[in-house]
Amino acid sequence: MSPVARLSYEFCGLTDCGRVRKNNEDAVAVDTAHGLALLADGMGGYNAGEVASSMAISVTQHAMVRWFNQQQEPGLPATSAVRQALQESVQQANMAVLKTSLLQPQCAGMGTTLVVAVFSGDRLVLGHMGDSRCYRLRAGQLQQLTRDHSWLQEQLDAGLMTPQEAAQSGYGNLVTRALGVEEETPLDINEFQVQPLDLFLLCSDGLSDMLDDHELLMLSNSPDSLEEKTRRLVDTANAMGGRDNISVVLVQAHIQGRSKSGLISRLLQKKAA
Repeated sequence: MSPVARLSYEFCGLTDCGRVRKNNEDAVAVDTAHGLALLADGMGGYNAGEVASSMAISVTQHAMVRWFNQQQEPGLPATSAVRQALQESVQQANMAVLKTSLLQPQCAGMGTTLVVAVFSGDRLVLGHMGDSRCYRLRAGQLQQLTRDHSWLQEQLDAGLMTPQEAAQSGYGNLVTRALGVEEETPLDINEFQVQPLDLFLLCSDGLSDMLDDHELLMLSNSPDSLEEKTRRLVDTANAMGGRDNISVVLVQAHIQGRSKSGLISRLLQKKAA
């Protein structure tokens, strides 16, 4: 069997309000049929952050599904085409959020982070903006695949702040790039080869601010099912204080026909009451 055809993917997503916030401005979605995982962390006054994140997820997902369904050639599309489709889909979402913020006073100034993973065969096309992240767990090693678009990351890159100082800074939520803020917002897109048993963790900063890399590694590397790992990650972030909304999407790569628990699909876009 060819390497491209041998992988299947198991998805599980969960979003939680946390212990402090009264509403949930995060949103997550998965589409197993098209290999999509999406996560967004909204920002804005009143409930505008909820509007921005939900809209970003919905528009991006629908545009990507429409693109996949329009493909005429048999087999998997080239990853170069997937990259272009992802860029265009996110730009549609960017304009939808921006127009809403300009036309509706209650949504003025809203925006959102976004991380989108497209799994196709043994390839991952990963796009992101803002400080929502994607990690990969491979052979017991956890690696962050995205690079935050944030003021803190800029300070670290310039050598103006140590990681210890950054961890204690009160400016962790200052993003330098977000969807829905400007007409043209570049999406960082990278491509990765996927190996069997790779585990991918998409999360909002409500998780990564509460748990360090070692804690993320230990929880992600546990023998629990994907659902149990997802719930335990959220529960642990809440136990550590739950200062922000917490969202997690886990994607597990399997050799086709060898999944321990079968394919588990989750499409969760929870909002606080």
